[in-house]
Amino acid sequence: MVKDLTKGKVTSNLLKFSLPLLISVVFQQLYSIADSVIAGRLINKDALSAIGASYPITMIFLAIGTGMNVGCSVVISTLFGAKDFRQMKTAVFTSLISTGVLAAVLTIVGYFTSGLFLNLLGTDESIFANSRTYLNIYVFGLLFLFIYNICTGIFTALGDGNTPLYFLIGSSLGNIALDLLFVAVFKMGVAGTAWATFICQGICSVLAFVVLVRRLSKIESGKFRCFDSRALGKIAALSIPSILQQSFVSVGNLFIQGLVNSCGTDVVAGYASAIKLNTFAVVSFSAVGNSVSTFTAQNLGAGETARVRKGFRAGALLSVGIAALFSLLYVIFRNGLIYLFMDKSHGDTEAAAAAGTHFLNVVAPFYFSVALKITCDSALRGGRRVRAFMVTTFSDLILRVAFAFILKPSYGATGIWLSWPVGWVLSGALSFILYMMFARRLDKSEVKNG
Repeated sequence: MVKDLTKGKVTSNLLKFSLPLLISVVFQQLYSIADSVIAGRLINKDALSAIGASYPITMIFLAIGTGMNVGCSVVISTLFGAKDFRQMKTAVFTSLISTGVLAAVLTIVGYFTSGLFLNLLGTDESIFANSRTYLNIYVFGLLFLFIYNICTGIFTALGDGNTPLYFLIGSSLGNIALDLLFVAVFKMGVAGTAWATFICQGICSVLAFVVLVRRLSKIESGKFRCFDSRALGKIAALSIPSILQQSFVSVGNLFIQGLVNSCGTDVVAGYASAIKLNTFAVVSFSAVGNSVSTFTAQNLGAGETARVRKGFRAGALLSVGIAALFSLLYVIFRNGLIYLFMDKSHGDTEAAAAAGTHFLNVVAPFYFSVALKITCDSALRGGRRVRAFMVTTFSDLILRVAFAFILKPSYGATGIWLSWPVGWVLSGALSFILYMMFARRLDKSEVKNG
């Protein structure tokens, strides 16, 4: 079901639109979290470390897919808001075709460079083989991952947050079941967790594509082109900066992972647990941000500039509220949450758990800053202020990486953890300033048109 966000009450519309996306995030993160939990508890600490060591590399590929998603969804949202359904369908199928080609190329590149990346990160020999196995299986599922993400972005651009949720619930539960089957019953080890994800993503992406095509066939548009170079150009104008932004973040995370790897396998295991929890929180803020981005794009396409500011305020309040909940949860229950990933009865997990809980203690209190930052960035992205969007993201990453390298020699792993709040606070302030500049332009445009 598509949803027009240019009409009706702003706050209630945004809340109703955001809720399915937030629930989707919960189930989407079950993919990643389930792999680590099952590996850490049913195999051993080294298996958890192996998946953790490969995590920032998998995030590079995911970043490229997410960047494509961003460009496609903004273009499609704008066309949908303007009721130009013929060009909208052209943009949809152009997005799907170009994404499929990109995924095929990256599959080949990823397979032949997985070992190189792990060596560059200084991955410990005791976990190297398992990390490489996990990565190789992961890259063969890139086509499924990319197509599913694009379909999700298109559903969201059309105001439909429910359909992706239904797929994620089924796929996530299936992934957990297969994880348990392959690891606990078939004893496939780390490879079993990777194959479980591969199979579930494959089924989910095919179903999402079929439903999307059927949904689009019900929208009256007349004849349209399945691929158009001009549409690709518009998508690329937004996707390439987003891909660079997302990839730059992932490359920065590689540097940080390299620093973490140098602290020993206990810190690697603790970080592998804590970073999954941290990612869970941050992508929850991003789900609200995606709602704000779609809301902004649709309303700008319809010329409803006043609704853009109201949508931002509603999104910011929702995101900061969610941040407060995560902060309290992670600080109060940090020990129990980290031990979800490890078997406490094993005598070798105490140091790893201490590293993970310390990370949460340092980082979680500052979630309000990154939540507000993501909301500002999302409004800029939906308003096609790509340069401003990239500046704020790069500043966050550069600060985090720089402070991690500066503080680590003196403070060890704690210095690395401190780089997160420093980057979030400083770049968050910059994001807010750039959003206010964007809002003033909307005010001037409204006065001029009025």
